[in-house]
Amino acid sequence: VQLQASGGGLVQAGGSLRLSCAASGRTFSSVGWFRQAPGKEREFVAAIRWRLGSTYYADSVKGRFTISGDNAKNTVYLQVNSLKPEDTAVYYCAAARNWLGVSSTRYDYWGQGTQVTVSS
Repeated sequence: VQLQASGGGLVQAGGSLRLSCAASGRTFSSVGWFRQAPGKEREFVAAIRWRLGSTYYADSVKGRFTISGDNAKNTVYLQVNSLKPEDTAVYYCAAARNWLGVSSTRYDYWGQGTQVTVSS
């Protein structure tokens, strides 16, 4: 099982990025994005349930971030718009065999992370 996150970078406040998470090795019930800023705990950002297409967001990113999935490519995207300096973090994608909620402890597989840096 492999999760490959990509798409991070350095952007100015107000800018946008599209993060990608390519999954291989098996099918998953859900894929989520989490982030961890220096000195802070890892926090939930967004998640999508493959079969239902249901999406979930942290309050801090609602209206700015959009998670979507491409079944044919087994890839999940996180479109991040209107970026703020406080969005700076390493963004991780994770996959769960079964949907058990948005807590990071409910995810079975993790990618390596991609750095997002937002300058003011």
